[in-house]
Amino acid sequence: MPRTPHASPQTLRLFEALMKDPSTWRYGYDLSRETGLASGTLYPILMRLTEQALLEAGWEPSDQPGRPPRHTYRLTGDGVALARVRLADAAAKAAARRGTSLAIVRPA
Repeated sequence: MPRTPHASPQTLRLFEALMKDPSTWRYGYDLSRETGLASGTLYPILMRLTEQALLEAGWEPSDQPGRPPRHTYRLTGDGVALARVRLADAAAKAAARRGTSLAIVRPA
């Protein structure tokens, strides 16, 4: 069975972190701390998602003289849509493994 793109456990952890507030620009270091992903795992995922237009990447100048600018990331509209699908699929698979059904609760 072929692998589903963007469904690795590491990518799903990144999607979870980014989906907490998809419009907010996030530093790679902060994403690494939040997800527990090492930089050698995280940054290739960030680069791949950026190349596929699922993430926007930008530079934020440092507020301290002599420090380099920092790279920031946030999901694009397509990235948000894909993250929702992948996270929902993962939740459904986890529920199936537990033998429970997944109820989607929508706000009233």
